[in-house]
Amino acid sequence: MSKLGLSVLLTIVAAAALATTAPGAIRIAKIHYNAPGADNSNLNGEWITVTNTGNAGRSLTGWRLRDKAGNVYRFGSFTLGAHLTAKIHTGSGPTYLLHRYWGKNKQVWNNGKDTATLRNADGAVVDRCSYSAPAKSEKIC
Repeated sequence: MSKLGLSVLLTIVAAAALATTAPGAIRIAKIHYNAPGADNSNLNGEWITVTNTGNAGRSLTGWRLRDKAGNVYRFGSFTLGAHLTAKIHTGSGPTYLLHRYWGKNKQVWNNGKDTATLRNADGAVVDRCSYSAPAKSEKIC
């Protein structure tokens, strides 16, 4: 085998190994934007979920979720395990396992339409989900 052929083969093998060991994507999975009852009276009935589709845990430390109006949720020190989903509630509560709380005192997600943007610690957009469905209460992204 020539040097060029060997180089190409090694590049292909390295790319295949990287593809099989690289962690999966972090995605916005669902936005439950219309809480049962009055939104501002049931803030934890409004939430958004973020899912790790990969085979390895991923650190979300420093990541941010934002709505179109500029409300920002910042992930503290947090690792989302493989194939797990974290739920970020709008209101307050004890953060435990996969339930996190934004700590807002009024609704974040508009019932008519809105856009959720997920950014990594470097500020790059990782995922975005928009909806415009006032007759529904949630958007599967």
